[in-house]
Amino acid sequence: MWELLKAGDWPVIPLVLCSILALGIVLERAWALQRRRVLPPGLLQQVENWCAAGEVDAARIRSLREHSPLGRILAAVLLHGGEDRQRQRENVEDTGRHLTLELERYLNALGTLATISPLIGLFGTVIGMIETFNAISLSGIGAPEKLAGGIAIALVNTAFGLFVAIPSYVFHRYFRGRVDELVVDLEQQAAELAESLARLSERLERERAARRS
Repeated sequence: MWELLKAGDWPVIPLVLCSILALGIVLERAWALQRRRVLPPGLLQQVENWCAAGEVDAARIRSLREHSPLGRILAAVLLHGGEDRQRQRENVEDTGRHLTLELERYLNALGTLATISPLIGLFGTVIGMIETFNAISLSGIGAPEKLAGGIAIALVNTAFGLFVAIPSYVFHRYFRGRVDELVVDLEQQAAELAESLARLSERLERERAARRS
């Protein structure tokens, strides 16, 4: 591999930097978008138990917001639970939009790397062809060893550009799809908590009415 990079000469340096950035983003997003980190199992049930027991207070909501993305959106439901359904939905959707941006962090950069890597490789190819034609103009075609350097630069940069771009594009699409799935699940669990709060409120209202009568 090192010999190939040396053959690519200086135009391969930007591609090496792109590969390092792409690998860093892929590893970071693979860690951050784990389902258990975004949607901790059992958290919704725990919050519903708090509500049923009347144990929801400012400290619990603050702790919930700092817990995970699911915790943040469930905390938004609790904070706006006393509002009318339309206003509650708008506030929860606003929180969801912020969470979506956080889950998509660095994905635009990964997509950009997938797009520009072949172009950088093409630039290296052009440099290699210029080197080749310079060698031909100076020595003619009777010195193949001088032509080989320019051809190597052209081919190595083309190959390395594709080597960076293809995995970057694949992971970009994969993480986009994963974010979409996670956002749908976040919205679903937020809706379940809102329905649970509505049922709890109706039950308490019926109990108060029964006691008055």
